[in-house]
Amino acid sequence: MADYKKEFIRFMADCGVLKFGDFVTKSGRNTPYFINTGEYKTGEQLAKLGGFYAQCIKENNIPVETVFGPAYKGIPLSVACAIALSNNYGVNVNYCFDRKEAKDHGEGGVIVGKKLVDGEKVCIIEDVITAGTAIRQVLPVIKAAANVEITGMVISVDRMEKGQHELSAVQEVYNDFGIKVYPIVTIMDIIEAIKDGTVAGAEYLDKMIAYRETYGI
Repeated sequence: MADYKKEFIRFMADCGVLKFGDFVTKSGRNTPYFINTGEYKTGEQLAKLGGFYAQCIKENNIPVETVFGPAYKGIPLSVACAIALSNNYGVNVNYCFDRKEAKDHGEGGVIVGKKLVDGEKVCIIEDVITAGTAIRQVLPVIKAAANVEITGMVISVDRMEKGQHELSAVQEVYNDFGIKVYPIVTIMDIIEAIKDGTVAGAEYLDKMIAYRETYGI
């Protein structure tokens, strides 16, 4: 596992974003781990987080002219990523995000930031995918603005779980929309990080592995 992946897992744990215990997911599954990106609270944390997203884009050579952050959690993530791409790599990209409600005064519209144009290379920045609901809601918004080329979607963690059927949410996004999802880390990376002592949580390792065997893909 790459060093920056280990660093990111440790960072999530230190910020209280990655937690081990007994939780219930939206789908009703009992899970031994939980990821809550709402726990990021400080400017320092957000600056570091943007750096991990930017590194994922560079590591995977994702072509990007504009980063798009779906409201609401994707908004600060896209801004932090754009800043990190500029500061860390000298790559100046645009950013934009959507409103939940259309604005009927001022400049109007549902997209704030860069005005999208046909053919523009857009990378979506999101926290995690559970059922792929957010991207299904935001894609029509993006496409209504312009016929852009969505070059990828970067997320914090791929839980690598079956969705409603036999595919994971990440696989479903690719199958349904042709959009490749790039996670900074996967649940397998987190399991490996517990095994090698990068993060605490050894007492939950058996439950993590059992959960993977039941719901994993």
